[in-house]
Amino acid sequence: MIEVKNVSKSFDGQGVLKNISTTFEKGKNNLIIGQSGSGKTVLMKCCIGLLEADEGEVVFDGMNFSGMKENDKKKTRKEMGVLFQGGALFDSYTVEENVMFPLNMFTNMSWEEKHERVNEVLKHVNIINANEKYPSEISGGMVKRVAIARAIALSPKYLFCDEPNSGLDPKTAEMIDELISELTEKFQMITVVNTHDMNSVLNIGDKIAFIHKGKLWWEGDKHQILNTKNEELNEFVFATELTRRAKK
Repeated sequence: MIEVKNVSKSFDGQGVLKNISTTFEKGKNNLIIGQSGSGKTVLMKCCIGLLEADEGEVVFDGMNFSGMKENDKKKTRKEMGVLFQGGALFDSYTVEENVMFPLNMFTNMSWEEKHERVNEVLKHVNIINANEKYPSEISGGMVKRVAIARAIALSPKYLFCDEPNSGLDPKTAEMIDELISELTEKFQMITVVNTHDMNSVLNIGDKIAFIHKGKLWWEGDKHQILNTKNEELNEFVFATELTRRAKK
């Protein structure tokens, strides 16, 4: 379990996160939702250590990540897989080289072992015979799947996904949702997803945290969200759905 305890973060005196406490559970799709500027990306960055919280702590399976020394933080980071918005593949690297990157960085595996692991995780995301292709030669959906393969190459305990469906058509977005959900269950990872995609929320939202103006405003699951009486959440859901339909 990941525990977020009373986390606050400000920039230039402006409070972005305000005393947020929540938990993210193993084997579940834990979604963070909210309007642009609500603080959800800042919360994720505090969780993975790209930002330091001003107050509070983030605890990974009983270990206080916020209070760790840098060497200990590095060990915990090796157990994290991160899927960045847009995929963030290296343009000058092939699919194989992109997926092998964390293996080169964090392991002493032989080339043969790394090659075998690359093929193994590519198979998990349903990509075959694309090792020598470059990101510019594959579709947006394939880019996201390669990025997921790279994120799980080190068999992480924790998987963080920032807007995994950004820029994808609805059918491909649904496929990415299902893939993340399947991998989460199969490997019993603690998966945390930042999203504003209501399809994702309703498809895979095992646990949903709604952030509003930097505060934790509501928590529930994909079934409860449709029956909530939370005014701000209903407004967000309705506005998001209208935007989605307008883009069709």
